[in-house]
Amino acid sequence: MKTVPVRSLALGAFLALALHAGSAQAAIKTQYIEYMHGSTLLKGYLAYDDAVSGRRPGVLLLHYRGGLQGSTLENAQMIARMGYVVFAADIFGRDIVPKEVPEMTRLTNIYNNDRALMRARARAGFDVLAKHPMVDASKLALIGYCFGGTVAIELAETGVPVVGTIAVHGSFRNFTPEDARHIKGSVLILHGAEDEVAPLDEVNKLIADLRAAKVPWELQLYSGSSHGFDNPQNPQEERADREYRRSIARYFTEIFRSGS
Repeated sequence: MKTVPVRSLALGAFLALALHAGSAQAAIKTQYIEYMHGSTLLKGYLAYDDAVSGRRPGVLLLHYRGGLQGSTLENAQMIARMGYVVFAADIFGRDIVPKEVPEMTRLTNIYNNDRALMRARARAGFDVLAKHPMVDASKLALIGYCFGGTVAIELAETGVPVVGTIAVHGSFRNFTPEDARHIKGSVLILHGAEDEVAPLDEVNKLIADLRAAKVPWELQLYSGSSHGFDNPQNPQEERADREYRRSIARYFTEIFRSGS
């Protein structure tokens, strides 16, 4: 058996300890931030990697019908690990976290039926992100899940200064077609081919709006996947979940590198 010098063992242990300490210092930091929309108090969720220094791109995350809980917080942290500052905006109001589907439906209907309110509430969160001292305000993007997909497109159609917008199994009803011309940057749609909540007819209507407005767009359809494929229920949705994560990482890299 070959004998390893004690000095080498000590050096190896020191390096391992140093690497461990370095990785321990690089952690995803999170905090809740209170802010206002008119007289309504809101509380969003900020996530960032404290190993990244200086200003960096910012991503506004628009939550699913469950609000600021569960997958919303997990997705904010996932995107923060890519090196961006992520702010999950609060659409419903401070500490309003619905637990049952009827309550979720009641809350989302408020905004689905009042698109001006939806846009203004989302814009309040966008302004918090854009003004954050860690954020490069020239490199901002939107991502919305489910109900948040609707919110992301509505906000993009106001002409907010973003370089890209992502809708993950979004719902695309009742947009004003001509407003697509205000969208800045490109749009990426990640959708389940068997989505029963937002069938392909809805997706095609949005794409028609984007084409007419000459907005750059990309559609990825996942076979065998229904609504909410990021909570996979079968092998095909497990594949869709993996693929959509790769797609958002690739898309953010591209739009933030080019700035357009």
